[in-house]
Amino acid sequence: MRIGIVGLGAMGFGMASNILEKHGQLNILGNRNRAPVEKLVAAGAVECADAAQLARDSDCILLCVPNSEIIENIVQEMGEHLTAGKTLIDTGTSSITATLDLNRRLSQRGVRFAEAPLTGGIKQAAAGELGALVGADSETFEKIEPVLRLFCVSVQHFGDVGSGAQAKFVNNYMVMGIVALVTEAFHVASECDLDWDKLYDVVIRGSGDSGAFRRIIGNGRTGDFKGYVYSVEGGQKDMTYITGFLETLGRNTPLSKSVLALYADAVAAGHGDRLLSEMLRPDIRKDLFATNATRS
Repeated sequence: MRIGIVGLGAMGFGMASNILEKHGQLNILGNRNRAPVEKLVAAGAVECADAAQLARDSDCILLCVPNSEIIENIVQEMGEHLTAGKTLIDTGTSSITATLDLNRRLSQRGVRFAEAPLTGGIKQAAAGELGALVGADSETFEKIEPVLRLFCVSVQHFGDVGSGAQAKFVNNYMVMGIVALVTEAFHVASECDLDWDKLYDVVIRGSGDSGAFRRIIGNGRTGDFKGYVYSVEGGQKDMTYITGFLETLGRNTPLSKSVLALYADAVAAGHGDRLLSEMLRPDIRKDLFATNATRS
């Protein structure tokens, strides 16, 4: 099977490296950041000139890009080269509506489609220890599972297309909620002059501990606010998809709206390209958590 990947950011580069090492072949689409491209090419990957060439020369195509709009643009660029018998896998967190529509259109062309949003971060991607939440028909899942196993330690099939996004939304709702709560709670701790080192030591021994907490506060104690490598803009995008999904269930609660509002406020204040953990920077959190701030 000829595998291709579009999206060589922090996550995509780790995924691509594992595919190349374990599979021995990989087509890649370059971008403005040449460093990961050159490393992969040096290891044996083939750089394609554009998305159309990658689609033409690949049997299974992985997309690791930020949102549904970019996916749509890539599919349009692939055009007639995305032909019957090929398989397209979206590994990002995408809109359910856009995902279902794309699946419908690709199915009409005889192209297999699967959604496989991932859990884990840069370290897990590099180690090949990501988790995949897959939505696909059974035949497609059987076909793509070996591909996902090249960079995932857990591959779970939740059902047809759409179910993977639903499972990822549940996961990301918890994560984004925890990040928001930890950020505001430790801002309060700072306002009360409480020692972050001491708080961290007791929290990690109790029920308040979590991976998100350790990423944010573990480094933040020493003034390093770059421990959680995911953008604030990405958090807003995820929560926008999540609240839209909850709305269809009649469960878009004040809690979900408040979590979304935190990320939306941060983006509106010009912090969209900051990392999630940077929301705890003194200059940023004082803007986000003004004394009389209310969110609903």
